[in-house]
Amino acid sequence: MVSDPKSAQKPPAPPGFISISRKKLLQNLEINAGARVNSWVDSMRASSPTHMKSAPSTADDQGSWNLNHPSALDMFEQIIDASKGKQIVMFLDYDGTLSPIVADPDRAFMSKKMRKTVRKLAKCFPTAIVSGRCRDKVYNFVKLAELYYAGSHGMDIKGPEKCSKSNKDTESVLFQPASEFLPMIDEVYTQLVETTKSTPGAKVENNKFCLSVHFRCVDEKKWSELAQQVKSVLKDYPKLRLTQGRKVLEIRPTIKWDKGKALEFLLESLGFANCTDVFPVYIGDDRTDEDAFKILRDRGQGFGILVSKFPKDTNASYSLQEPDEVMDFLRRLVEWKELSLRTQSRM
Repeated sequence: MVSDPKSAQKPPAPPGFISISRKKLLQNLEINAGARVNSWVDSMRASSPTHMKSAPSTADDQGSWNLNHPSALDMFEQIIDASKGKQIVMFLDYDGTLSPIVADPDRAFMSKKMRKTVRKLAKCFPTAIVSGRCRDKVYNFVKLAELYYAGSHGMDIKGPEKCSKSNKDTESVLFQPASEFLPMIDEVYTQLVETTKSTPGAKVENNKFCLSVHFRCVDEKKWSELAQQVKSVLKDYPKLRLTQGRKVLEIRPTIKWDKGKALEFLLESLGFANCTDVFPVYIGDDRTDEDAFKILRDRGQGFGILVSKFPKDTNASYSLQEPDEVMDFLRRLVEWKELSLRTQSRM
């Protein structure tokens, strides 16, 4: 007896699975995609300095945060005491740390006073700039050849050139762990420029090994649209991941590399890989700097300083409010070191 195919029952769903129609599945996928975009928009709002200014925070909240993350200027003597007998190594973010955050990322210039201070700092301690920017671009902002530069969130590292004994060749540290992603990054950059051009104020920046989509000048009502545009491009590139900084969306390769890994690599390059007498200091203002703060906390060496006027969850030990305070802190470090050297020379 042949059963009527129309009356034949569908096989039961396997254990642990819920039977759902294709139409309903597509509806759910659309809802989930919308929820993901909405979560990104919420995150974009949370990272916005203008929103943090208006966010309700009591004096008790601010006071409690300041107790856990005191001013590095107020705690300068304690910091120096902790570093005695150890080699200080300086790591500095650029935007929001050495230069103010500005509407046009191409005009984030550091002041002449800050450049002079960083130059003096590098004479006293090994110093590195660790930025999400393209290494060449951040070098053009800083213009100090004696520093180490880690661009693209640490995926493009180069040290100062050192003359060899023959005085003909030069040697320098160079490390680029994401080189294979360059064609993909360029491809996605082109697509993002085209896709986001309908959103006024959006700016896509090619940082060589990563991309930045700046929304500082985008009307907040357009943030959801911009987030959707970025996600629509990235859905075809599972080897790239989307993260967020201060009014910027960051697209990076999925390799296990970040500013924390760059810090460890630079310490190793400087000969401090397994040393107990090294004292790394990392100063930064962005979410991406948290990877470096965490490394220092886990190592139990040195400390991180968060640059922020507002309470934030952070692995940093201390805080400074703005680039001017960063410059004051760096000046005090230089003055302390110079005084120490003068004292030693008299002995």
